[in-house]
Amino acid sequence: MKRSLGIFVLCSTLIGLGSCIRCFSCKDYTASCSKQRECSYDDACLTLTERGGQTFRQCLKYSDCEYSRLAQMFPQVSSFTFKCCNSDLCNSAPSSAASSLIGLLASVAVIWWCMH
Repeated sequence: MKRSLGIFVLCSTLIGLGSCIRCFSCKDYTASCSKQRECSYDDACLTLTERGGQTFRQCLKYSDCEYSRLAQMFPQVSSFTFKCCNSDLCNSAPSSAASSLIGLLASVAVIWWCMH
């Protein structure tokens, strides 16, 4: 029984290693991107923000996730910051991540307050 469970866990892990991720895929000024795309197994999710301009969200080969390579791929963007990540929908708008963090901190504060 233990051996069967071990084989199941190993197979599940190996299957998960080759799975695809989902990324947001759009360019906008408002950070309200909702279009999603399934990427290749060797892709990452890119968030590239033009200084004072658009934000590009898309799938990108993880090996292309470096400033000089991105500057070649986005020649119309003169100055930018970027972030690459490799979990599902990790290139979402920062406001949703910030609100999640604020909600988590508020929950912890309420629990702490009630315990004292």
